[in-house]
Amino acid sequence: MDTTPESYLDLFPLEAIVYLTPDSENVLEDIDPDKVYVLGGLVDESIHKQLTLRRAREQSLQTARLPIREFMVRAPNARNYHCETLAINQVFDVLSTYYETRSWPAALRVGVSSGKGYVLPDTAEQ
Repeated sequence: MDTTPESYLDLFPLEAIVYLTPDSENVLEDIDPDKVYVLGGLVDESIHKQLTLRRAREQSLQTARLPIREFMVRAPNARNYHCETLAINQVFDVLSTYYETRSWPAALRVGVSSGKGYVLPDTAEQ
């Protein structure tokens, strides 16, 4: 991994950047090796709805979200809590596992904890 103080906007062409945000209407179906995926991160005790989507739109960037709704189901839980917002390390784990396995179910199993209120259909009854 390389780090730099420079902005991704200065390092890559806008058309190559995909900003990952749980608020996107676009589902990430596959990882394109010619694209640069930005994992936006907020360190805050509350979740700011639409903030990362607004940031991406202000920068004229493509957006996508992980296919949680497409491959997982809402698990019944006492608080009726369901959240698609993941920590940066969880998103990284999902993307890394998907890149290795080419399986969204396998990747989501690794990165989406049951505490988020989503499970794979084969584990929904457990």
